[in-house]
Amino acid sequence: MDYRRLGRTGLKVSELCLGTMQFGWTVDLNHSFEIMDEFFEVGGNFIDTADVYSRWVEGNPGGVSEEYIGKWMRARTNRAEIVLATKVRGPMWDGPNGEGLSRVHIIHACEDSLRRLQTDYIDLYQTHWYDDETRIEETMAALDTLVQQGKVRYVGCSNYPAWRLMRALWVSDKHGWVRYDSIQPHYNLVHRAEFERELLAVVEAYEIGVIPYSPLAAGFLTGKYRRDALPESVRADRIKRQYFNDAGWRALDAVRQVADEVDASPAAVALAWQLAKPYVTAPIIGANTADQLHENLAAVDVVLTPTQVAYLDAETNWDGEAIAS
Repeated sequence: MDYRRLGRTGLKVSELCLGTMQFGWTVDLNHSFEIMDEFFEVGGNFIDTADVYSRWVEGNPGGVSEEYIGKWMRARTNRAEIVLATKVRGPMWDGPNGEGLSRVHIIHACEDSLRRLQTDYIDLYQTHWYDDETRIEETMAALDTLVQQGKVRYVGCSNYPAWRLMRALWVSDKHGWVRYDSIQPHYNLVHRAEFERELLAVVEAYEIGVIPYSPLAAGFLTGKYRRDALPESVRADRIKRQYFNDAGWRALDAVRQVADEVDASPAAVALAWQLAKPYVTAPIIGANTADQLHENLAAVDVVLTPTQVAYLDAETNWDGEAIAS
C-alpha cells in the first residue's frame, strides 16, 4: 500500500480508504473486526465513517459504525496509526437542532463521535452534505473552534457543489479560519460529470484532496451484474434503475476488456482507473467480508497504461452517457 498526501496538507493517507457504512447494517461487530484487521495488515491507515451510519436501518440509532471502529482501535491499541475520518450533518437526536451544520449541532455531534470512537481527536472531520439553512460562516467558525481545541485536526466536506465549496474557501480565507482540505464526491466511471464539470478545476487549483465514494458504482463495476440477471442485494433495485442502460453496459464492457488485458478483476480495474488520476487521493472501498475487501485491495497492484486509461475515459463522455459509435 502506498501513501499520498491529503491535498495541500502533510497528512499521509493510504491510497485506498476503508469505508464503513456497512458496519452495523450488513456487517456485524465480529466481521467488522476481520475487515479492519485485513485492511490494517496490508498497510491501510485511512478509515472513513459518519455519525449517521446506519440510522436508516430499523433498530439502528446511528453511531454504530463509529462504535465498532472505537472498539476495534481500543482492542488493537493502534489509534496513533490510524487516520480517522468521520462526518457530521445528519439527524442524530430529536428536536430542531438534532441535525444540520449549526454551531450547536456540530459541537454536540463532535463530542458524541469522540465518545463513540473512544478517542480524544478526529483526524478528518467532514460536513456530510451542505445545510442551506445555516450560514457557511457559522459552520466554518464552529469547525475552526474544534481545531483550536485540538478535537479535530483537519476538516473536509462531502457532496458539495463547486460554488458552495468556493464560498466556504473564501469565508475561511477572509476570517483566517480552518478551510476544507478534502472533499468526498460521488465519482466513478459511470458517474463522472458531477465531479469533472466544475469541482475538478476547484480541487486542482486549491490543492484539495479527493476521496471519491461509490468508486465501484454501488457494485455495478464489479462485473457481477449481467444484462439478463439481477443478483440479490440490498442495493440491486437502485443499481438497476441507475446503471442498467446503454451507457452503463458500455462502460462495464470496457472495464471487463481491460481486466482481461491485465489479468485482474473488473473491480480492481475500476479502482485502478481512479488511482491513475493525479487529483484522486484515495477512493473509498467498502466490504461485507474480509474476502471481498481483499478483492478490492488488489487494485493497488494494477498499473494501467496511459492507453488503457484513455480507452476507459473514452467509453463514457463527460455526462456519463455512452459515446455514439
